[in-house]
Amino acid sequence: MKKIILAFSVVLSCVLSHSQVNPGIFGEENWFENWTNFNPMKQEYRKTNKTLAGIITEDTTLSSRHTYLLQGVVYVTNNATLTIEPGTIIRGDYKSCGTLVVTKGSEIIAEGTDVSPIVFTSNKNTYSRRPGDWGGIIIMGDAPVNAYGGLGVLGFDLKPEFKVYGGNNPESSSGTLKYVRVEYCGRKLSLKKELNGISFAGVGNKTTIENIQISFSNDDSFEFYGGDVKMKNLISYRATDDDFDFTKGAQSIISNSIAIRHPYSSDNRKSRAFEIDTYKKFEDFNPNGDKTNVKATNITLVNVEDNDQGLIKEAIHLGENSHLTFENSIAYGFRDFLIIARQLPKKELKEFLKLKDLKISHCENHFVANSNEGINITDDSITRFFINPNLKDAPDFRHATSRKDTNNIAGN
Repeated sequence: MKKIILAFSVVLSCVLSHSQVNPGIFGEENWFENWTNFNPMKQEYRKTNKTLAGIITEDTTLSSRHTYLLQGVVYVTNNATLTIEPGTIIRGDYKSCGTLVVTKGSEIIAEGTDVSPIVFTSNKNTYSRRPGDWGGIIIMGDAPVNAYGGLGVLGFDLKPEFKVYGGNNPESSSGTLKYVRVEYCGRKLSLKKELNGISFAGVGNKTTIENIQISFSNDDSFEFYGGDVKMKNLISYRATDDDFDFTKGAQSIISNSIAIRHPYSSDNRKSRAFEIDTYKKFEDFNPNGDKTNVKATNITLVNVEDNDQGLIKEAIHLGENSHLTFENSIAYGFRDFLIIARQLPKKELKEFLKLKDLKISHCENHFVANSNEGINITDDSITRFFINPNLKDAPDFRHATSRKDTNNIAGN
């Protein structure tokens, strides 16, 4: 498959003053405050006093009074609902690769608050935690996927009766995830496959997905296998592989979300902030099914070591037969802003790709097309570009123009 980089060669009249004032993540206040943690290695968590294991077949509630050891692969089945109280801590077991699987038809209600988030994390002690200490979270539903027969099968060595996802109900609900942190996940279930922080497979658009931080995943932070999903206020921090991976015909609306990459966290498998494709293998592609379509607004993609890309690849990779709308957003510190899988005629490219009102800084190669509007190329330092990119001190990755008093921008 031929890949090309469309490099910025001439700044068209699209570098216009009508570009929106506050691109990237936004908010009247810094919505990172209280519930996020950018240094979980030294966080002291309570010792576990309850074990979560086996197959859950009836409605179950996890209480914030306890700290749970997630042992082995735990399945929520039989249309049961797993409810997790605000402030609950679930620690994934290293030895058994603790993993939570919410099967098709079941739900998870994990609704924390900004002052009392729900935390999934490693069971190791402080300073000994590493990416891949435990498995991750898998949530399946019956929304459409691009696969022959309309059903997908997850290749995570799950029990055969619990690994099928997809259907014909885009408006289904797999529950609620709100104010949730997931840390040090992504270890291998077997030699065949690494888990993601959270895998959404065939999940419908009535599922609430917002205010989630995934940190130090040993594979992708968020991966969407088909489905019809809407999400906002997501944070991917120092993923080893991709931050946001969309495949299998995923119909996705994502807003006000950020990927924070670090060159020394990435592996050599083409790690990107956005990976968008409809199929991993062409023989799995159903041309009559939905093609992956991502509509992304107010997104920030940033490499915090802006003078060192390390093993980080492009900010966005767009695969064949896939669609992307990317608006009012920011890419900072990448070698390449955008790569498409193959060269397309300009007329056809317009069908698959729409860019509008972007700020691109410290990227060596930029993607510019005649049909796109308001693409602003800058070369500001990271401390001038964001309000506060210091991850050790109340980070705030809103664009510097978001601050009312611009004279106090960090670095001025």
